[in-house]
Amino acid sequence: MTPTVHEIREELKDPTINTQSVLQDAPDFSLVLGGPIFQLLRRSHLAGDGLELLHRRMTVITMLAWAPVLALSIFDSYRTGTPGLSFLRDIDVHARLLVALPVLIAAELVVHSRIRLVVKAFLTRRIVLEKDISRFIGAIDSATRLRNSVPIELGLLLFVFTVGQWLWRSQAVLGTPTWYATPQNGRLNLTTAGYWYAFVSIPFFQFILLRWYLRFFIWIRFLWQVSRLDLHLIAIHPDRAAGLAFLGKSAFAFGPVLFAQGALLSGMIANRVLYGGAALLSFKREAASLIIFFLIVVLGPLLMFTPQLARAKRKGLADYGLLANRYVDGFDQKWVADHANHQNELLGSGDIQSLADLGNSYSMVRDMRPIPFNLQDAGRLAAATAAPLAPLGLLIFSPEELIMRIVKLIF
Repeated sequence: MTPTVHEIREELKDPTINTQSVLQDAPDFSLVLGGPIFQLLRRSHLAGDGLELLHRRMTVITMLAWAPVLALSIFDSYRTGTPGLSFLRDIDVHARLLVALPVLIAAELVVHSRIRLVVKAFLTRRIVLEKDISRFIGAIDSATRLRNSVPIELGLLLFVFTVGQWLWRSQAVLGTPTWYATPQNGRLNLTTAGYWYAFVSIPFFQFILLRWYLRFFIWIRFLWQVSRLDLHLIAIHPDRAAGLAFLGKSAFAFGPVLFAQGALLSGMIANRVLYGGAALLSFKREAASLIIFFLIVVLGPLLMFTPQLARAKRKGLADYGLLANRYVDGFDQKWVADHANHQNELLGSGDIQSLADLGNSYSMVRDMRPIPFNLQDAGRLAAATAAPLAPLGLLIFSPEELIMRIVKLIF
């Protein structure tokens, strides 16, 4: 049976036990594989122990949030008619329940499969020194407790039925009659479909979204704890980030979550433009702010490793500078100052190739980044966030014009 995190920490305190043998049995840390809701999904056969049954989970939850609203809106239209925006024409609700919601559910499997390997890499790559392994395991233990916290998830439920309802009613709805409500004297008179939407669909969605924000917090907190350890960073590492470039690549796991955020904004903007009379270009600031905000949320925490990376670079430049100085001094003495005694040995000598290799090594240290990600990583995440906003261009451009503009923007 796989030992618990607590058992591993206790074994690491025993000097007679081999550290590496203990770590081979260490459980993987998953950012999403736990908590009371996960256990509820398992008992209801909507998830397996490793988040299997994804299609079943996506279908059931999405249909529970969307299909009753469709049926009740049809019932309302036959009974009293639809005074304003109809359900089928409401782009915002479809973007929320048919795009963002299933993507957020699918993102759990993506994050689970990638982030647990990232956490394991700190140990398998020996980035965490043996003296700090117990503290590293402690960080995993702390993150696991937060992930599995019953009071926190109950607090999220309380939040969506209080603050979440207030936010939706005051900010997220159009000020005109719709299929779900009719504004009257500063209040919303909900339809039958509106009651399901307000008290089932919206809380479902808000809870899943808030749980992702909680996971972001847990991940950021874990990275902060790891960044406080004395990490074994090698300036000459070919990833140009002293061996931590895998952290920047791991950020792609959150791409689906960012895509869902873009879909939310896209649906809101589409409704405001088509039915609220707003100008599409007036939302440029909101779109740019969304992209920048989530780049900061996902990539910003990686900057906590910058001080150690900067120290590793300074140390690498000093160490390899000293090594290069000793080597080139001997090279100069042998092949330049005393060339007469070695001129017949120059052809085929490995000294010149060694000098070139040393120069390449020093160049790698010199080019090392003080951050564990690059512009390409940021660009891919920005593209994932902005992708759902691209179809909005059809509101002012023809499909051909939109495609040409996107191609020019990319290339």
